[in-house]
Amino acid sequence: MEQTEICAHLRAVKSVKVAEEKVCAECVKHHWTWVHLRTCQTCGVTLCCDSSPHTHMTKHYHAEGHPVVASAETGERWLWCYPDELMVEY
Repeated sequence: MEQTEICAHLRAVKSVKVAEEKVCAECVKHHWTWVHLRTCQTCGVTLCCDSSPHTHMTKHYHAEGHPVVASAETGERWLWCYPDELMVEY
């Protein structure tokens, strides 16, 4: 991680979990579409972002309390911490 000021949640990520499939695990159940994907760094689930109609990853954070996600988009290498509202590239 390149930034020096990071929170404990981001420091706790030792190995970045990547998407097993490039789909939102919830949207596919209902044949919905999404904009971008994020992968939870606690459990590894891949869900849609806040620009997507159903904002499944933010709902996952509020329901499960898993604090850090990684972008699952090709060419993007960053982590986001929900509680501390911090982003770092890796």
